[in-house]
Amino acid sequence: MRSAKQRFAVLAVFLFVLLASTWTVLNGASYGGSNLQVDLRPIVIGISNVQSGPSEFLGQKLLQGSMAYFNLVNEKGGIRGRKISIILKDDKYEPNPAVQNTNELIENDKVFFLFDYVGTATLTRVLPLLKYYEKEKIVNVAPFTGAEPQRKPPYDKFVFNIRASYREETSALVGYLHAKGYRRIGYLGQADAYGKSGEQGVTEALADLGLTMVDSVSYRRNQSFETDMTEQVKILRNAGADAVIAVGVYGPCAAFIRDARMADWNVPVANVSFVGAEIMLAKLTEASKKLGRDLTTNLINSQVVPSADDLRYPLVVNFRARNQAENYGFITLEGWLNAVVVTEALRRAGLSPSREDFIRAMESLHDWDPGLGLKLEFSSATHQGLHRVWLTRTILGRWAPDDYSQGRR
Repeated sequence: MRSAKQRFAVLAVFLFVLLASTWTVLNGASYGGSNLQVDLRPIVIGISNVQSGPSEFLGQKLLQGSMAYFNLVNEKGGIRGRKISIILKDDKYEPNPAVQNTNELIENDKVFFLFDYVGTATLTRVLPLLKYYEKEKIVNVAPFTGAEPQRKPPYDKFVFNIRASYREETSALVGYLHAKGYRRIGYLGQADAYGKSGEQGVTEALADLGLTMVDSVSYRRNQSFETDMTEQVKILRNAGADAVIAVGVYGPCAAFIRDARMADWNVPVANVSFVGAEIMLAKLTEASKKLGRDLTTNLINSQVVPSADDLRYPLVVNFRARNQAENYGFITLEGWLNAVVVTEALRRAGLSPSREDFIRAMESLHDWDPGLGLKLEFSSATHQGLHRVWLTRTILGRWAPDDYSQGRR
């Protein structure tokens, strides 16, 4: 017969097991055989993007938008009790650091997936590494680039693109300019895979209209607003361009616009979303005050998210409710959208999901609307989520939606 002390010990063990079982069920943990398995470890996401240097605004704003949403998720308990954690590495918008960072994130940090990468030149160099780690089922989600390599075999299965492609953006810009009567299109591009991707898109869109590019010029990656672009302006002007499409970053693209306007060349200049429209316009506004001339007129920009002022979209309404007005912007909103999408996939991935579970969850998001009045198109056959392009133009020193973009896919 057990002593009172023994009976108390047995009762204590029973109560502990009962409480642990109840706590496990309430917190959504899973069981493995007869053993309780409670996984409350953080879900670790790896990011390598530009956090310093001439293009730092791009990575900083994208991350700011994503973190605003992840913080909201964590405040509400995370994903079944698991908080979302970020490991961030700065690649300075250069390919070699991006490769090194990615290898460290996979090998040393054991991240669940990669996220919010910035740039074509950087991501393109990372793609072979993703293929090398194919057995690890590591994927890169929501890169801030519209280039083609990650949208085509053999790399398309390792990347989930949420945003529209540069081909879709440049096609929208060419169509816009053509509808306005412009036929002699010049091109400014960054001298790397990003600029080449944009140039190919412009060339193909012009060819569809029976036109060719009048001339093209370039600049080196990571140049600043202080860069002298007078020679590029001169070449395109002498070629007779009546409009220019630029595929670059805010510093040198703003420099090109500045030098064009200072030379009294006021043709339309159109940029794609990656340029960083807000910071480009801010630099031109500041320079306008110093130079005594308005540098902000006749500018067009394609975007892959709507304006943060457009309250028709639930995504925008929720974004504004969580962010300060000074943080409203296209890139910050895109970062928020990226986080909304991956959070939904994490919720669908199940209890203690594997990387394969997460991939299947991302592919299950077809016909799911993240708050844009548009359904994602992800599936096992395609890792391209959206195709919509919004067009904006400058009015009185601000970006405003252009009627031409209404109703575009």
